[in-house]
Amino acid sequence: MNAYSVQKMAKLAGVSVRTLHLYDQMGLLKPSIRTEARYRLYVEKELLRLQQILFYKELDFPLKEIQVILDNPGFDLVEALLSHKESLQAKQYRISMLLETIDKTVNHLKTGTIMLKPEELYEGLAKETAEAYRTEASKKYGNEVVAHSEKALGKLTKEQFESLKAELKENATALFALKNENPISEQTQNLIAKHYEIIRIFWGTSGLSDKQAEAYKGLGQLYVDDERFTFIDGQPQPEYALFLSKAMAYFADNHLK
Repeated sequence: MNAYSVQKMAKLAGVSVRTLHLYDQMGLLKPSIRTEARYRLYVEKELLRLQQILFYKELDFPLKEIQVILDNPGFDLVEALLSHKESLQAKQYRISMLLETIDKTVNHLKTGTIMLKPEELYEGLAKETAEAYRTEASKKYGNEVVAHSEKALGKLTKEQFESLKAELKENATALFALKNENPISEQTQNLIAKHYEIIRIFWGTSGLSDKQAEAYKGLGQLYVDDERFTFIDGQPQPEYALFLSKAMAYFADNHLK
């Protein structure tokens, strides 16, 4: 059995000896062995526990809460590691987006370019899909409404528009996870309220007194009528479309009138 001194443990984990002493005093990380000379010695289980502590710290958990989690009899190390991986990947993505935003902002400050180009409104969509969105919107709401929406979005910086698209995608992911649940449940309706806010920004009507209840219900019906609007990973999702439509109709009838 390998045993590590407090100095060796600190060096391996990239923490200070003082930090390990603090964790010991708290009961958060106690060494398995104490020699007659009162030296602390750590074994593999403490290495793994320290790894968990550092993962949770990276995710901004307070030390007392970390201790409660790790001391829970139902704590599963493999499940925790997979959860950490998912959370850290999300954090990595957010950081990469922030770094990209910084670069773009620096470029904006240097060059003075701020407006989105019209074609950037549909960036990331296949050309055929983008044209379908615009055509269907024009048919349903009229060219003037579509033009107003595009003009409002065109006033956003590219960073703001990318953030808006990411927010819509995150919202759609959360709603898709609930597609087999009750469309009028509190959890679903909270997400639909957020969806409505985002859609209003896309329409360029955020903040206007007209709540557009019928237009929002109509968008929900459009999801059902045209499967292209609720594709997930290239596959149509009719159940999801119907779930969205019902949830949106309920929200419109109960909160927008």
